[in-house]
Amino acid sequence: MKKNILILSFGLLFITSCSEDNDDNISSNNNINTTFNFTHNWDGTNVSNTDFNVIQYTNENGEQLSIERLRYLISDITFTKENGETIIIDAYNLVDVTANENMSFSPSIPIPTGVYSNVSFTFGFDNEDNIDGAYTDLNSASWNVPMMLGGGYHYMQLEGKFIDNTTTETGYAYHAIRAADISDPNEILFQDTFFDVNLGEITITNDITFEIRMNISEWFKNPNQWDLNILHSTLMPNFDAQVMMHDNGQSVFSLGTINQ
Repeated sequence: MKKNILILSFGLLFITSCSEDNDDNISSNNNINTTFNFTHNWDGTNVSNTDFNVIQYTNENGEQLSIERLRYLISDITFTKENGETIIIDAYNLVDVTANENMSFSPSIPIPTGVYSNVSFTFGFDNEDNIDGAYTDLNSASWNVPMMLGGGYHYMQLEGKFIDNTTTETGYAYHAIRAADISDPNEILFQDTFFDVNLGEITITNDITFEIRMNISEWFKNPNQWDLNILHSTLMPNFDAQVMMHDNGQSVFSLGTINQ
C-alpha cells in the first residue's frame, strides 16, 4: 500500500510516496526540482495543435490521416538509485496537446541529487491508481471509462480522420484503456495495458528538465502494422485491439534534451 501525501497544485492532484524516508530527502541541502516537458513528432517532424485538422500524415499502412485530438495520461514518475532504492512521485499529469495544456509538469516534491540507474514513468494508471471516479479533475475532463468496460480512466485519446480504401474521409478514435474482455458481462476479464517508460541512467546535479518525446506514428506501426480500415472505431471494447495498442506503445516515447 502506498503512503500518500495530498498536495493540490495547478488543478492537479499530487500524491507522493517513496520506498525510503522522504523526510530525510526533503531536509537535504542537495534536493533539486524536476520538470518534464512533453513534445510530439511524426517520425521526426514536430507536431503541435497548430498542425491539427489537416490530413497530412501517412501511417505505416499507407493511410493518410489527420490528428484532431491527442490527450494522454502519465503517472508514477520513479527515480531508481544504483542500490535499487526507488523514489516514486505518485502523481499524474493529463497532457492535452489539443488544448496545449499540461505540456510541462513540475512535481512539487524535490528529489536528492545523485546517480540514478533509471528514471521512468507509467503510461496511464496502474491498477492501484485506476480507481473509478476518484479524481475530480479527470472526471471533469470526461476521462472516465464506462462501467461496462470496468470503469477507471482512459490512458489516451487519439482522434482524427483518414482516407479509407474507398477514398472516403472517415473518422478514427484510437482510445487506449485497460483491456477488458466483456464476452461474459457477468465476469469481465482484464489484462493490464499500462506500461512503464524507461528513460535510462541519469546523473542529477542541479534542477533538471527532461524532454519526453512522443513519436505519434509509432502507435500505428511497431510491432503491429495498424490498418485503420479495420481498426478505426469501437476500439475500447475490443480486447485484442487494446493489447495491440499496448504493444505498439513500447516504442512511442523517448528521452530528448536534458537541461540542468
